[in-house]
Amino acid sequence: MTRHTDVVVVGGGQAGLAAGYHLRRRGVDFTVLDAGAAPGGSWQHMWDSLRLFSPAGHSSLPGRLMPSRPGETYPDAGHVVDYLADYEKRYALPVQHGTRVEAVHRDGDRLLVEADSGTWRARAVISATGTWSRPFVPAVPGRGLFTGRQLHTVRYRRPDDFSGQRVIVVGGGNTGAQIAADLALAGGVAVTWATRRTPRFLPDDIDGRALFDVATARRRALDEGRGDTGGVASLGDIVAVPPVRAARDAGLLTARPMFTELTADGVRWADGSRGGADAIVWCTGFRPALGHLAPLGLRGARGHVPTRGTRALGEPRLHLLGYGDWTGPASATLIGVGRPARDAAHAIARLL
Repeated sequence: MTRHTDVVVVGGGQAGLAAGYHLRRRGVDFTVLDAGAAPGGSWQHMWDSLRLFSPAGHSSLPGRLMPSRPGETYPDAGHVVDYLADYEKRYALPVQHGTRVEAVHRDGDRLLVEADSGTWRARAVISATGTWSRPFVPAVPGRGLFTGRQLHTVRYRRPDDFSGQRVIVVGGGNTGAQIAADLALAGGVAVTWATRRTPRFLPDDIDGRALFDVATARRRALDEGRGDTGGVASLGDIVAVPPVRAARDAGLLTARPMFTELTADGVRWADGSRGGADAIVWCTGFRPALGHLAPLGLRGARGHVPTRGTRALGEPRLHLLGYGDWTGPASATLIGVGRPARDAAHAIARLL
């Protein structure tokens, strides 16, 4: 069975909901297809101790402030899931959960969206699938030899799962720092933090509010032809959220340079010494989940689809939302996705 609509939004996480909000405001007929069985996007799968970088009021989607909770400055992942579920219900967004989109094809004056539950013909598509489903693990020598446990961020939950073990956390970004701190502060876990370069902590008074302002200012400067301010990267790599700050100040969060290879029972460091390990946690990032767009033949350098704003240069009926700065400044964040979502909805309304 083939159904018809003006717009199909692929993905019902924060980016897909923000797109739905703005499409609804413009009176566009649309459907959101989401692979997840329940609302909340990737926030449903985060580790137990995760906290946002910003207070609730500065972590909101368009039209609806995230409510705060007494005694909680930085919301946890469960709070975000509740907020997204409420947002979806509040605005009666037409989200079909448990529907996985497999491919998007050109079909004359329409785009054909193939899902596991059927086919949709649409005049435009917004891809908002994010990156969580495509974890990246680098090709480090010896990965296949290591007999201990290896897991990516997507499978990490809590320190209790590693009690009494030697754990190497790999990755010098926010996730690596937070998970290393989580394990170190819990006690009972021998933690080593390995990074490719010396970690750069942002000043303690900087949180997500300031980072959003910096990212927005950089994009504005680039759009106006002024020099690149460097954006967030010019300030540092790691936000010193309270647990990270506590572990750092206690001397529990000292990184050592990345190992050169994995061995059967551990790692070999650059100086030739060996270290034992029971588990490796790869906090090494993600890649855009764009496999459903492969039939359109749009992928460019680094796996990205070239865009102007959110619109794909090779297919004007396709917009990409929430994958990072290349689809809008801070568009992979709760507070940052609203503006590019508005721009995408406006462009699509003009197209229709």
